[in-house]
Amino acid sequence: MKKPTVAIVGRPNVGKSTIFNRIVGERISIVEDVSGVTRDRIYSAADWLNYEFNLIDTGGIDISNEPLIEQIRMQAEIAIEEADVIIFLTNGRDGVTDSDEQVARMLYKTKKPIVLAVNKVDNPEMREMIYDFYSLGFGEPYPISGSHGLGLGDLLDAVAESFKEMDLEEEEEDTIRFSLIGRPNVGKSSLVNALLGEDRVIVSNIAGTTTDAIDSTKEVDGQLYKIIDTAGMRKKGKVYENMEKYSVLRALKAIDRSDVVLIVLNAEEGIREQDKRVAGYAEEAGKGVMFVVNKWDTLEKDDKTMNKFIDDIRHNFLFLDYAPIVFVSAKTKQRVHTLFSQIQMISENHALRIQSSVLNEVIEDAVARNPAPSDKGKRLRIYYATQVAVKPPTFVIFVNEPTLMHFSYERFLQNRLREAFGFEGTPIRLITRARS
Repeated sequence: MKKPTVAIVGRPNVGKSTIFNRIVGERISIVEDVSGVTRDRIYSAADWLNYEFNLIDTGGIDISNEPLIEQIRMQAEIAIEEADVIIFLTNGRDGVTDSDEQVARMLYKTKKPIVLAVNKVDNPEMREMIYDFYSLGFGEPYPISGSHGLGLGDLLDAVAESFKEMDLEEEEEDTIRFSLIGRPNVGKSSLVNALLGEDRVIVSNIAGTTTDAIDSTKEVDGQLYKIIDTAGMRKKGKVYENMEKYSVLRALKAIDRSDVVLIVLNAEEGIREQDKRVAGYAEEAGKGVMFVVNKWDTLEKDDKTMNKFIDDIRHNFLFLDYAPIVFVSAKTKQRVHTLFSQIQMISENHALRIQSSVLNEVIEDAVARNPAPSDKGKRLRIYYATQVAVKPPTFVIFVNEPTLMHFSYERFLQNRLREAFGFEGTPIRLITRARS
């Protein structure tokens, strides 16, 4: 099932980020002991009533050099552009303000479902605050309190009702979906054209010139691929091209739709912080990953150049040490033909299922070679393991005491599984549980 996207929009100081954090809970934090991952709180996964969805906090999109009304306008436009459902958030204590009416006028332009929420209604006696908000023209206002967590269930029920009207069925299972993720001007559009063998995407050496994201389908050796091109901003103009968080947002939506993510790096510019951020989201989302170093033809090289670049990638992306690295040139088509076979290999590993008997043989052998260290006189005992999911491969290991599973020993077991089964290009997850 596809994930719909919900955006929280409203004027400043109505509590957008508080409501965002309440809805997504702990999901906003990427694992902190993974080196090189920068947290960004404008976009996160959430769920309600068996629906999984993506949530955008437009309050996290900082447009610091613009006048206040311009910030409100652009944040509303982003919500209108990107969301399937919009939560229009207001502040009950302030009543209906001119800025609320300005946001409302912008939202009238969209045909998307809009759920009106009145925040800071902290107790039942304050519910009479909400009646003025009927004047905004979006039907029943939902009283909520971000600080106390009140009313969010009713609000999310209304959001989930909108999901029922949408086509959320997933695409054909035999299609491998992949996206090209990277900073502006790393050559994503040129790579898409090289992969398709035709000029489907406008190419320019001016960063941010692609004006739309285009999905394309291609069949190679009997396998169907869907290419999700995230190169562009739909909005023209400097403000959108320079909003790094907005471009990251577009990349995150593409990652969510992908089986395999190609992190495109510019050989001329090397590795930047935004590359790490987006790669971190791909790992957290459990997607297959590979690095594609583009513009390799532009460098003067010796026998050490490629190894040095590989070392830089491994050093900066310690959490993606399983991802293959391919050096290409979209311009000369150098090694571009190898990408489809790499993507297929990663996709197969991403969906790989291991027989329980074989899995337990590998785990038993690993423990025999390197028993778990003891902790305060107690030693971890592993009873058996089973695979519970694919995309990514996920294993539950039943033990005597889950707290005895140290991070370093979990990493050791992951490495043994990779030695035995490959898993190149895909993360693997280990879940430790007490045997009941």
